[in-house]
Amino acid sequence: MTITSAMTFHPRPEPGRPTPWAFPAPTRSALANGLTVLRCDRPGQKLVAVDVLLDVPLAAEPAGLDGVATILARAFSEGTETLTAEEFAGELERAGATLDAHADHTSLRISLAVPASRLARGLRLLADAVSAPALPAEEIERLVANRLDEITHELANPSRRAAFALYGELFDAADRLSRPRAGTAETVKGIDRAAVAAFYAEHVRPATATAVVVGDFSAVDFDAVLADTLGGWTGDQAPASVPAPVTGNDTGRVVIVDRPGSVQTQLLIGRVGPDRHDPSWAAQILGTYCLGGTLTSRLDRVLREEKGYTYGVRAFAQPLRSAADGSGRAMLAISGSVDTESTAPALADTWAILRKLAAEGLTDEERDVAVQNLVGVAPLRYETASAVCSTLADQVEQGLPDDYQAQTYRELARTSTEQATQAVVAAFPPDRLVTVLVGDASSIAAPVKDLGIGEVIVISA
Repeated sequence: MTITSAMTFHPRPEPGRPTPWAFPAPTRSALANGLTVLRCDRPGQKLVAVDVLLDVPLAAEPAGLDGVATILARAFSEGTETLTAEEFAGELERAGATLDAHADHTSLRISLAVPASRLARGLRLLADAVSAPALPAEEIERLVANRLDEITHELANPSRRAAFALYGELFDAADRLSRPRAGTAETVKGIDRAAVAAFYAEHVRPATATAVVVGDFSAVDFDAVLADTLGGWTGDQAPASVPAPVTGNDTGRVVIVDRPGSVQTQLLIGRVGPDRHDPSWAAQILGTYCLGGTLTSRLDRVLREEKGYTYGVRAFAQPLRSAADGSGRAMLAISGSVDTESTAPALADTWAILRKLAAEGLTDEERDVAVQNLVGVAPLRYETASAVCSTLADQVEQGLPDDYQAQTYRELARTSTEQATQAVVAAFPPDRLVTVLVGDASSIAAPVKDLGIGEVIVISA
């Protein structure tokens, strides 16, 4: 007896109609205590991201206490008035949450990630941390000791050493931008519990803070939870800080940080230029990406693929301090590393690339690839709540409108090859670049001087 069965074929599913993508738009409100809130609903995002931005720029640090903002940021997770550091860590773990914080030139940012089902619990811990930190003396001492150990490692790291030297060269010594974000050994060792507590009392308050919250809130009463947690944070009224204008000395010159015997040279070439408030920002980003944003960009194509000098070279634009009046600036830079013998040839080729770019411009193909890579993959980049939250928080820090990122993507898509060329040529003029080389000065100083790209100065590491 043979048993046969018939196979039923169902119709093949048809793809849905594609819909235009735009960067998520937040809604803005304020709590009774003055805290500004940006809420962004993202259905399906069950891990909620929260960034609290405190109006505590590094420029507010007392003279001689560079690094106190960083120590304060790290101390927020070291217990509260009702929980020891161990108890606080245990409560975070039971809530399935993580809490991180860091200080930068624009603000101090505290970041929370917590499941939507435990949002109230996570926000309560965040509210306790920011409104009533214990700042225990023994933990402050440990954080200071850890930071001093970090500094030793940073000074041994060629890329970090190059960054310290470039910022120190570009900006006046009185400008906080000229000094390491987390302080130097000389300033950090003077930080104690009293200094951190005084800094907190003077600068941390809800009236000048902003909370950005992104995720799926369908199962929670968002307004009630926020009012019951961060809404209980109290503090006095005060005006928001006003960022100082950014000025930099980008006279063409070369600074060699001497590391005798080094077999490799770290390169960091930079200057200051337009930031995100400037109308040219989108074109500048597009042109910079063509120059050094990916493996197929001009710098990598020559220095890596054709010449074999390096594993990779990147060009980028990084906002420093921003202001709506246009007084802010961005760091425009080229970064990479080469073997010692290739230092001068690599620099010569870099300058040749920049001059050819100015003379001949970008190609339409380069522009199209850059647009696809920057705009086409944006929906993937912002799949998570944390990615959206971080970008919205950046906009708040830099005084940008809430729809800025959406506007920027639209502008990138319509930026022409000519516009991108003009912007990147203006961003990287060969005669207005400060070059920092971390390597063996005895081997590289003479051939670099022969290039004629600026005065060569040698400093000790």
